[in-house]
Amino acid sequence: MSANNPVIEIRNLHKAYGELEVIKGVSIAAHKGDVLSLIGSSGSGKSTILRCCNLLEDSQQGDILFKGEPVKWKGTGHARRPADAAQVLRIRTNLSMVFQQFNLWAHMTILQNVMEAPVTVLGRDRAEVESAARAYLDKVGIGDKCDAYPAQLSGGQQQRAAIARGLCMEPEALLFDEPTSALDPELEQEVIKVIKDLAAEGRTMMIVTHDMKMAADVSDHVVFLHQGLIEEEGAPDALFGAPKSERLRGFLQSTSHT
Repeated sequence: MSANNPVIEIRNLHKAYGELEVIKGVSIAAHKGDVLSLIGSSGSGKSTILRCCNLLEDSQQGDILFKGEPVKWKGTGHARRPADAAQVLRIRTNLSMVFQQFNLWAHMTILQNVMEAPVTVLGRDRAEVESAARAYLDKVGIGDKCDAYPAQLSGGQQQRAAIARGLCMEPEALLFDEPTSALDPELEQEVIKVIKDLAAEGRTMMIVTHDMKMAADVSDHVVFLHQGLIEEEGAPDALFGAPKSERLRGFLQSTSHT
């Protein structure tokens, strides 16, 4: 495979729930080191695109490629499913997803949460994983919380633990689904700082966000979605500084007070 292949690429993606088509032919690519942000109103399809990329949702049409390798499908339309379970697992473990609601295991300590998938899914050496997990928890600023349980942490600390958990998989890319929207504004800033630091390191990321300032600050490319289609896309300076579409102008005005 060529080194020029995007880490993640979707071509002409369509996704429907019953009769409701939520993605209507979207094409997006994120190359190595790219930070790609998806913005748009609720219901525009941005989180669904992320979930389709990670094969958490089945799409009805279009191609999804990981480092140039297309996902294999069987069936068509609503019966379409990934055909190769081993391929799905490999792709998912290389695309770490950070969810809006943290999704930490309540019965495990923070250190155990971060270690679980590399040990059980990837079969990596426990001592080696523990060393990496502690380093990633230090990196996100909660190295002192290794022995705490999720319920003992603030929302911002839990989200940073979820980011450390994603990093510990050593993924090719990180997928963030509204990583700050469940947080109070002061806790939001803790998480935004971590995401900015990761962007500065040149990590490949796709971020669904309602935070226009973060999208402007960290992104190489921003995609504005409207009703399941790309309405406008480009560099953040152009999109936020001189939007071409009336819909994007209206959307930015409606979010400017947040």
